[in-house]
Amino acid sequence: MVDDCRDITGSDEIPLTQELLSQMLGVARTGVTMSAGALQRSGLIRYSRGRITILDREALSDASCECYRIVKQEFDQFLKS
Repeated sequence: MVDDCRDITGSDEIPLTQELLSQMLGVARTGVTMSAGALQRSGLIRYSRGRITILDREALSDASCECYRIVKQEFDQFLKS
């Protein structure tokens, strides 16, 4: 999700609240808190009060599921058509 937002905004700083992320993902805010904390402890992002900063985009992409890469590849291919 963070990679998708980065692609859209073109910035490594993304204004996203836990509430909005939980709604977008269909999970409880506690799940967002736990996941953001894990990504932050891994040094992939910095998260504070409604702002996510991507610190290591390549590692973040590697940590994401293969769905992101597949969807991005398909979307990029669609835009070339």
